[in-house]
Amino acid sequence: MRAALSLAVALCAGFAATVGRAGAADPSEASKFYAGKTVRILVGFGPGGGYDLYARTLGRFIGRHIPGEPAILVQNMPGAGSLKVANYLFNAAPRDGTTLATFARGIVYGPLLGHPEGVQFEAAKFNWIGSVANEVSVCAFNSTRGIKTWPDVVATRTVIGASGTGADSDVFPTVLRNLFALPMRIVTGYPGGAELVLAMERGEIDGRCGWSWTSLLARNRDMLTAGRITVPLQIALARREDLADVPTVMELPLDDPHKAALKLIVSRQAIARPFAAPPGVAAERIAALRDAFNATMSDPEFLAEMHSLGLEVRPVDGEAVQGLMQEIQTSPPPILALARDILSETPPAKPVTSGIGPR
Repeated sequence: MRAALSLAVALCAGFAATVGRAGAADPSEASKFYAGKTVRILVGFGPGGGYDLYARTLGRFIGRHIPGEPAILVQNMPGAGSLKVANYLFNAAPRDGTTLATFARGIVYGPLLGHPEGVQFEAAKFNWIGSVANEVSVCAFNSTRGIKTWPDVVATRTVIGASGTGADSDVFPTVLRNLFALPMRIVTGYPGGAELVLAMERGEIDGRCGWSWTSLLARNRDMLTAGRITVPLQIALARREDLADVPTVMELPLDDPHKAALKLIVSRQAIARPFAAPPGVAAERIAALRDAFNATMSDPEFLAEMHSLGLEVRPVDGEAVQGLMQEIQTSPPPILALARDILSETPPAKPVTSGIGPR
């Protein structure tokens, strides 16, 4: 158990470090290759959501830091909670360093945690370029439902919207429902964050659980400030400064084995906005892309625009993300088995706890 807890803590705490060098690139080779070319950044969700906004902002600046200064084209490829773009990147995208993609961080955990459906990639074999942020997600509900605290969540029958299997919007409500026997129905199939917000505003769903806090602030802050939504829970290891009065999922009542398995599931938050290249790209080009990513993370104009958009920049470099992907493959089998049970689409016959935790 000590080993399992150590692993879980390492996964979540060890990858929020400041950006370091990603390796030695050959500027002359990369410059010759990229000059006059176009680098595509594919987004696994539709326009208007958090992943799209992060990708488009990165796309406006990273080109100037890639040797040869290629043009950057950001394109949306939504489908199956971003599984479509991850499969494309692994199997069909050009392996020459001209295609990157960003997709739901959670889907890379799918095969490991018992959700292999539709997965046609091996996460550790992607060439990870870096993550713009490490962040938390929240559970948010329409204020008309009267859900202000965690005990209210436990006591209230709700309908929660989600994009696809493996996405945070599906994984986190499933985990909470199974651990605490919540009277919660999860409706999947929404293309992305913008559609989920619209569904909340129309009253089709009561809320979202797994909503990126930075995305909420950047795109839908008015819903919060106007009191149209409430936030009773944050999905993180520790409370954020601007959510100091909101309990974390790790504060809810659980025994040690279940808490270790929950930490493993929540560790995806360490790579909140990941970007990857396909397998098989030449090492010197991956080094050039990682160096360009790192340089963008300290570009004053990029940082100023991110600030103006209300988007956080807490970068994790490509080598650290690559290390995380390798490490989760060696997670202790008992903790993996327990995590799979927690993630099961069929709620257990007997809940782990009554679910009543901090207010």
